[in-house]
Amino acid sequence: MHRLYENGDISVFWNSDKCRHAKKCVTGCPEAFNINKKPWIKLDEADTSRVWKAVSNCPSGALTCVYNHDIKIMLVKDNNRSVAYDGEALIGECDYQMTDEGLDIYHTEVDPEYGGKGIAKRLVYVVLQEAEHEKVKVIPTCSYAVRILNND
Repeated sequence: MHRLYENGDISVFWNSDKCRHAKKCVTGCPEAFNINKKPWIKLDEADTSRVWKAVSNCPSGALTCVYNHDIKIMLVKDNNRSVAYDGEALIGECDYQMTDEGLDIYHTEVDPEYGGKGIAKRLVYVVLQEAEHEKVKVIPTCSYAVRILNND
């Protein structure tokens, strides 16, 4: 399972397949990480720097985070894509289609000027969450989405 948790400052990515339940997040910042609640991550409950430090101490790499840089990400279900905006400017997208096998993420692209900020990862995670919500298997053909699913 892949989940994306965001506040105004940061995005936290959680890959449940990598989680080894060391609980460094829970002990490091119990206000934001509470395994007895749903959702179990509430970024607005703690200072961003404390959340960042707790995520940085995750030994398995199941939790990672990036700064948002005021970039907004949203899912546009009618167009089968997630999009990234810097103000009014479209700066990235992740396109998908439904096939007989499942949801195919076939294209992810971010304006090169915005590279290295985790925007593509945020775009893919939004689509992965939608697929999980809809209980649809993800079969990516986009090389970046394949890497996220296999290595993240």
